[in-house]
Amino acid sequence: MSLLTIISHFVFIALSFNAFQSLRLDRYFTQERQNKFKVALVLFSVAVGYGVSSFFLSFLNSLTNMTYLIK
Repeated sequence: MSLLTIISHFVFIALSFNAFQSLRLDRYFTQERQNKFKVALVLFSVAVGYGVSSFFLSFLNSLTNMTYLIK
């Protein structure tokens, strides 16, 4: 289960990072603020990816616990 958790976190963080990059928000920032924007983009991607991954893992956990109710 711990390996699934680690893989899930990395996959969803990478997906959120790619999704935020595709929005092309960097064109709204000046050249001086690009580095700060990149750091904020990574931190925001980690926050969103971790949240989505936690929801996904909680959902899987609920599904596995539901099998005990059905039996």
